[in-house]
Amino acid sequence: MAHALNTTRDQLLLTHLDAPTPDTFPPLLARRLTNEPIAYITGTRGFWSIDLTVAPGVLIPRPDSETLIEAALDHFGTLGPRTILDLGTGSGALLLAALTEWPTATGTGIDASPAALAQAQANADRLGLGHRARIMPGGWHGTGDAYDLVLCNPPYIGTAEPLEPDVIDHEPHAALFAGADGLDDYRALAPLLARQIAPGGMAAVEIGATQAPAVTALFQAHGLATTTRHDLAGRDRCIVATPAKP
Repeated sequence: MAHALNTTRDQLLLTHLDAPTPDTFPPLLARRLTNEPIAYITGTRGFWSIDLTVAPGVLIPRPDSETLIEAALDHFGTLGPRTILDLGTGSGALLLAALTEWPTATGTGIDASPAALAQAQANADRLGLGHRARIMPGGWHGTGDAYDLVLCNPPYIGTAEPLEPDVIDHEPHAALFAGADGLDDYRALAPLLARQIAPGGMAAVEIGATQAPAVTALFQAHGLATTTRHDLAGRDRCIVATPAKP
């Protein structure tokens, strides 16, 4: 209703409760009754300190993914990384949140989806970050360069795992599913990750809540030292990886 009235939720509650229902509201409600996510209906989603434009065909950013930014803040502090790589950038959420946090950094966002690349570029331009964010097609191998900070939220849901209708019926399956056990993309990422981290740098990789042991083993087998970070609910959510010392 706040979206239909072109106001904020707070202002709706404070000053617009007696406003007549706008003609645009019933069609929005009809979309929600088909389980379409609210973020797709309103076209926006808040993430970290920024508001992102989101649309069908691109994964909706989740608050759990902010755990990766928190991990990077603990590693770099206010000095921050100079260069950032976001693998599987989607809407650009992780990359653009990091660039907002560290104004002197530059970054590259990579995705295999044309829809995601268009969305990420539009968000970068709208936030005034287009001059510091390069958005380009690619996969887990990155650009061939090493970066101070590597961010990655890969698909990690097993193909047989149940999901809510608003997710399974509306969000892109290529951004959700990663084989029967949900680990296929970590297997592809593990042998490539170390060479993408610059000396003194780190990677923050999102995981499912039960996947820390398996992903840790994969990364350590390819020469990475790892620690596990928890989200606000106390669940395993992020693997912090650094090149293991000789």
